[in-house]
Amino acid sequence: MVARMTVVDIDRFVAEGFVKLEAAVPREVGDAARTLVWQQIGLSPDDPSGWREPVVWTADLAGHGPFGELMRSPRLHQALDEVAGPGGWVPRGAIGNMPIRFPGKASVDDRGWHIDASVARPDGSWAVSGRPETMLLLVLLSEVGDDDAPTRIRVGSHRDAARALGEQVLDPFEAGPLLDAASKDRPVAYATGLPGDMYLVHPLTVHAADEHRGTRPRFMSQGPVFLTTPVAPGEGNALARALT
Repeated sequence: MVARMTVVDIDRFVAEGFVKLEAAVPREVGDAARTLVWQQIGLSPDDPSGWREPVVWTADLAGHGPFGELMRSPRLHQALDEVAGPGGWVPRGAIGNMPIRFPGKASVDDRGWHIDASVARPDGSWAVSGRPETMLLLVLLSEVGDDDAPTRIRVGSHRDAARALGEQVLDPFEAGPLLDAASKDRPVAYATGLPGDMYLVHPLTVHAADEHRGTRPRFMSQGPVFLTTPVAPGEGNALARALT
């Protein structure tokens, strides 16, 4: 039997805490999704005079059209199988929240180093945990270069976060300074690429938004992929091996 070729570098994911999946869908699907986002936010790519805010938030909660096509990508599903294990993740139909960052505006105070809340509390709020139950998926919907406010990622910081958190469950704002201090010496990578590229990010990898220094709006979604079991150090899937 011929072994199935992998679509992402699992060894790199384990070592660095994230991996890029190039061309998860054809570029035209990402372009079509971006067109829908422009319509959602009521702005135009041809009228920069309307770009008044540094960040505009919107979301896809239904998965219609190209949004659903992005989430149904066979390459994405294979990559998630490779990282979380077959049956280790829950398919999602919508791409979730989309922070659209515009050039030439004053920076907003939303660029702190953090990990995403990944555990639901009984009261319905979400918390940061050393035993996360979701992982982060970044989906690029525009060309993103070094100056286009790419997400910053501290390479290898998932292990720092695991040591700092242990099995604690913390408020995200409480955890931010702790995680920043624990990972401050790590090198930084940037989530750059083309429409249709995606990044699979370990739930304990410390990351942050970046200042927009370019000339074109940055379109990207950031949504959780729910896991069927919490992540803990061990010899199981790549999420677990990344913490050993």
